[in-house]
Amino acid sequence: MNDVEPTMREKVDKLEAEMRKLPTVEIPVTHYFATGLYVREITIPASVLAVGKIHKTQHINMLLKGDVTMVTDTGTLRVQAPYTWVVEPGKKAAAYAHEESVWTSCCVNPTDERDLVKLEAALISPGKLDQLQEVPPCPSLP
Repeated sequence: MNDVEPTMREKVDKLEAEMRKLPTVEIPVTHYFATGLYVREITIPASVLAVGKIHKTQHINMLLKGDVTMVTDTGTLRVQAPYTWVVEPGKKAAAYAHEESVWTSCCVNPTDERDLVKLEAALISPGKLDQLQEVPPCPSLP
C-alpha cells in the first residue's frame, strides 16, 4: 500500500471543505486606502477558525491584536500580537483564534483602485494559484 502524506496545502483545502459544511461566522472587513496601497483588516472572534484567500501578489500580514495558530504550507505556527510577516503569491493559510484577534493584510494598489470587486479580481485568485509551476503576474498590477 502506498500511503502518501498529504501536503499542508492539501490539509488546509480539506479543512476548508469541511468548514463549508458548518454554520459560518460573519467576519466584517474594514478597508483602508492610501496612495499605492490597499489594506484589509478583520477581527476574528475567539475560538473561530478562518481560512484566508489566495493572493496573486506578495503582501504583508500583521497580527495587531490576539493569539492565533496558523496552518500554512510550511506547517503550524502559533503567534501572538504584535507579529508581522511577508506572504508570497499563491499561498493559503488557516488560522484559529485563541482569543479575539485583529489581522491586517497590506497589498499593493498601484492604480489606486477603490472598487472592491475590481480590487479583489486583481489581487485574489479564485483557484489554486500556488499549484502552478510559475505564478503569473497580476494583469492589472506591475
